[in-house]
Amino acid sequence: MIDKKIYELHANVCKALGHPTRIEIIDTLQNKEMNFGGLLKKIGGAKSNLSQHLSSMTSKGILLQRKEGLNVYYKLSSKKVSTACQIMREVLIDNLKKQNEFFKKL
Repeated sequence: MIDKKIYELHANVCKALGHPTRIEIIDTLQNKEMNFGGLLKKIGGAKSNLSQHLSSMTSKGILLQRKEGLNVYYKLSSKKVSTACQIMREVLIDNLKKQNEFFKKL
């Protein structure tokens, strides 16, 4: 029997991805590392809001951070994070296409 703790941990990671800004952060960092200022310029919004998102994602193991002087740089902890989000986006697009086909038939 699989230890149920893995499901709890999985759900916690999924919760950490449950905000559009966090999905955008993953999309932005999929092939590169960026500092906080670069992310803020690309994503926009309030500094404190972005900082909270980055902190949460780092604590959940989705992002890695490193400090260089006064700058903090962020990158995905694994390319698989980006791949998982891309797969979910493909599922969403497939479902939207099916819904569109259904409504065309009405």
